[in-house]
Amino acid sequence: MKYRKALLTVLLVLTAVFGLEGGCSSGGGSDVPANIRAIFDKPLYSDSVWGLRVLDLETGEVLINHKPDYDFYIGSVRKIFSTGELFNEIGPDHIFITPIYKEGEIDGSGVLDGDLILVASGDISMGGRTKANGQFAITDFDHNEARSFGNAQLTKPDPLKGYKTIAEQIAASGITRVDDVVIDDRLWEPFPFRGEFDLRPIFVNDDCVDLIMNPMSPGTDASVDWRPKSAAFGVVNDLVTSGPGTEFMLELDQADPGCIGEPGCTSTVTGQLPVDFVPPFTNEFPLVQIFRITEPQNYARTVLIELLEDAGVTVLADTVAQNPVAKLPPRNSYSEDDLVTTFASFPYKDYAKLINKVSYNLGANAAFLLWGITQGVDNMDDALAAERELLTSVYGFPGGDFSFVNGDGGGETTAKNEVVTKWLEIMTEQPAFGAFFDSLPILAVDGSMVFVDGFLSDPTLAGAKGQVHAKTGTFAAGDETGFVVKGEAFAGYIDTKSGRRLVYQIVVNNVRLNALIDILEVIQDEGIISAILWRDY
Repeated sequence: MKYRKALLTVLLVLTAVFGLEGGCSSGGGSDVPANIRAIFDKPLYSDSVWGLRVLDLETGEVLINHKPDYDFYIGSVRKIFSTGELFNEIGPDHIFITPIYKEGEIDGSGVLDGDLILVASGDISMGGRTKANGQFAITDFDHNEARSFGNAQLTKPDPLKGYKTIAEQIAASGITRVDDVVIDDRLWEPFPFRGEFDLRPIFVNDDCVDLIMNPMSPGTDASVDWRPKSAAFGVVNDLVTSGPGTEFMLELDQADPGCIGEPGCTSTVTGQLPVDFVPPFTNEFPLVQIFRITEPQNYARTVLIELLEDAGVTVLADTVAQNPVAKLPPRNSYSEDDLVTTFASFPYKDYAKLINKVSYNLGANAAFLLWGITQGVDNMDDALAAERELLTSVYGFPGGDFSFVNGDGGGETTAKNEVVTKWLEIMTEQPAFGAFFDSLPILAVDGSMVFVDGFLSDPTLAGAKGQVHAKTGTFAAGDETGFVVKGEAFAGYIDTKSGRRLVYQIVVNNVRLNALIDILEVIQDEGIISAILWRDY
């Protein structure tokens, strides 16, 4: 994996990279106001397809309905379904509880003649985003997409806080020695994610090891650190600091290390970091990249053993090894009599905010799989089938009007505009709507909307800042001729200058770009359209 100075500066998550699709002109639409039509007709969009549906939430009046029959690529807008469906099943205040059981008996000296088993609950943070004040930590440039962004802004909390708490609680229970630690990750079937690894219901630091880099004096090794620290995985530093004006080069020989669970698993960082390099987005060091924790069940087991040892509990088994799943009892056979402790993490509303604000793809797939559990299924294919039944039979969506391939919006995810706006209407009628609304990015304020501010130069539009809550979606691909935005979309709610609440989706497909950084113009144009709707309706 190589990163160079031309690293793509992308504000939103690139949900996947696939082949290019053909396009057509944006076509007619007399209901589109002239000032919005002028944006549609820019030379940049000569081969593009625009869609726009706007309705008044209170009256139900459809104000604009441009390209109603087109199957648009919507990217991460799909996440409003994944997070919304789970909101409707478990509620915003659902707390994720991770139990730890014992297999065997404890003698009078605290020795467990058997193993400890942590039963993964799908808790996507495991306490690793806990601020000192107890609140949930989110940054606008999340580390999960450091590869797309070229950088990230790390949260400050200890990513192992939850595991430390579990280890301390086990020690406080009186246990002094155990044979082994096992992670029960059978809540859902592993889901292949982007070809990087299989998503499981156990998480450590969002299944990332953060690589943290700073330049030193030219000609010397750059400063390279990483977190979390564990015998499960280490980093070898061969990155040098180069002089001003030199080329930035970075290579990770195992960005997705397959050796986690084997002793001595490492990756080497090589290249050169110019002393005058300006990291994308933050414009200051450190520069952040990630290694994917490809075997989170093995990594979590090692971490918990290390922390148990720190807390005074001896573990007889090897610290670094494959998770010994053969030791697990039958699924769902645990007895309350064998419960040692539990770990309670954050309410779902905080997780939904993380998923929607920063377009957290792992979290969206986890949320959708958790929704599947509420429907009695434990894999992605069956969850998608259950969702299709819900949307078509319960809510009346035409089956041919949408196609979802996973929980995050990657790949060939499409929907007609009315499908998206109808779901947004449905969510306003649910008990969890307040939390759902709060989870969406806010125009020019936070999350994937933080830099959508091109409208602010027009004083008549500046008041739209903070008045648009909308999920963003990006689907981009590239080949030897350049890049194409297969889909760029905003979908959500506008509290207009006149006091109305609008539901809308603005989307454009098939935008050819010379460089992917030019996607910023597309994003800003959709922000301007959103602000025009705020002002004029």
